[in-house]
Amino acid sequence: MATISDVAARAGVSTATVSRALNGKSTVDPMLAARVQEAAAELGYHPNGLARNLRRQETAVLALIISDVENPFFTAIARGVEDLAQRSGYSVVLCNSDENEDKERRYIEVALQERVAGVVLSPTGRSTNVEGLRRQGTPLVAVDRPLPADTGDQVLVDTRHAAAEATRHLLAGGYRRVGCLTGPAGVRTADDRLAGYADVVGEANVVSRRAEYRAEGARLAALELLDEPSPPDALLVANSTMAIGVLEALSSRGLRSGRDVGIVSFDDAPWTTLIDPPLTVVAQPAYEVGRVAAQLLLARIADSSREATTTTLEARLIERKSSRR
Repeated sequence: MATISDVAARAGVSTATVSRALNGKSTVDPMLAARVQEAAAELGYHPNGLARNLRRQETAVLALIISDVENPFFTAIARGVEDLAQRSGYSVVLCNSDENEDKERRYIEVALQERVAGVVLSPTGRSTNVEGLRRQGTPLVAVDRPLPADTGDQVLVDTRHAAAEATRHLLAGGYRRVGCLTGPAGVRTADDRLAGYADVVGEANVVSRRAEYRAEGARLAALELLDEPSPPDALLVANSTMAIGVLEALSSRGLRSGRDVGIVSFDDAPWTTLIDPPLTVVAQPAYEVGRVAAQLLLARIADSSREATTTTLEARLIERKSSRR
């Protein structure tokens, strides 16, 4: 890891000049400042924001980069991380990647620049790049969606098994043509939920659509399924945000969940018991995911030589009236 002394040696200036140049002080000659910036970029040096905080006796900081702050699943994860971190003397900075790879990349860069004590990350997909964190030695825990096994600790939920259980529940309730509405290809949770559904109905009977993990995309995808010559009479939906779009699609066609189309959705959002009929859900232990992730991250901050671990938690089916005829 490059130090301020390394940058000074590369640029041929003093460490004091490097400090002033990187902090944007006007007393530094512009040509010298440019030389310092170039040397810092070549060496991959980032000013140590965490060290500055500690010198000022401020609280150490963890970065939490989640995929969608509007999704109650991720906000519950955030609460789990924050509760444990606060008790351990750490503050948490919340970053919303919004399922956007560019935003995710920028937030990872900010975490590098500020030298946060550690990162909890819900990756956007296969292209998530954490090599910079690895090079800098920043402790990392992935939640909900996995990264390569040698990257760091991970806390996941066995959603493939849960999707299979939910599909069996719909078939046992008398529905005969069960469909699946899942998230984008390449996102592990979306792929696993589709795979769990297919495990039960068989590849030849798969009736599915993919959409962004958003209400509007799910609404349009649900309308496509309802317009098929043999539309599904039940749907497994990949998350609660998508379920809102599905319910809107049913309403626009004068259909009622349960009676006309059985619905089971992942995630037990607060509103799921307030609608009529209440929504059958696959409840994921989101708060526990966050709490365990923070626990693992703090353990790795204390001992970076620990072996990387993968913790897999179980989801549970909560039966309500949207999956009963």
